[in-house]
Amino acid sequence: MSKRIAVLVSGGGTNLQALLDAQARGALGGGEITAVVSSTPGAYALDRAKAAGIPGRYTLSRKDYSSSQLYTKAMVQLLRECAAPDLVVMAGFLVILTREMVDAFPNAILNVHPALIPSFCGKGAYGLHVHEQALAYGVKLTGATVHFVTEEPDGGPIVLQKAVEVREGDTPEVLQRRVMEEAEWNILPQAVALFCENRLSVEGRLVHISGGAT
Repeated sequence: MSKRIAVLVSGGGTNLQALLDAQARGALGGGEITAVVSSTPGAYALDRAKAAGIPGRYTLSRKDYSSSQLYTKAMVQLLRECAAPDLVVMAGFLVILTREMVDAFPNAILNVHPALIPSFCGKGAYGLHVHEQALAYGVKLTGATVHFVTEEPDGGPIVLQKAVEVREGDTPEVLQRRVMEEAEWNILPQAVALFCENRLSVEGRLVHISGGAT
């Protein structure tokens, strides 16, 4: 029986598109994206979901809630009532959710972060800021990480990582694009497929992959 996947988005949805493309070629381990939820009204990611024929498309605006906890409770309710997902994927989702989300979907929430955790992560490290931090520090390698979500921002057990070269003269925008193309768009669908194939198990901070990574 295929696993139902809900994808949380905030903007253009490039990582969502990578998942949709993987689904179209049968590369999500039998999983099926059944719902996309945006924290931003009018996000282009919802247009991508519509074009791909995703049946559940919702907007739950962060601005409509006075606290992160109230927003998180509303998100959990929406997901449970409208999507009933086996897996929740945060794909460029820029809202930090509170404990209620992790309690509702333990070891069933994946997030992609545009750096090699534990570098350049945590509060304030999102979007272009991550790449600005990497360039300012002078690292020669950066990359992307897919991890399980816990209460600690970007602090959950790591599923997959992929390194990307930092080149002379890179701007944050150029580096961001390279990290997406060479890392994020590859390892996010791969991690989702591993989950849907029941090949991931969590032991403390360690994520074991049965059969090895694909």
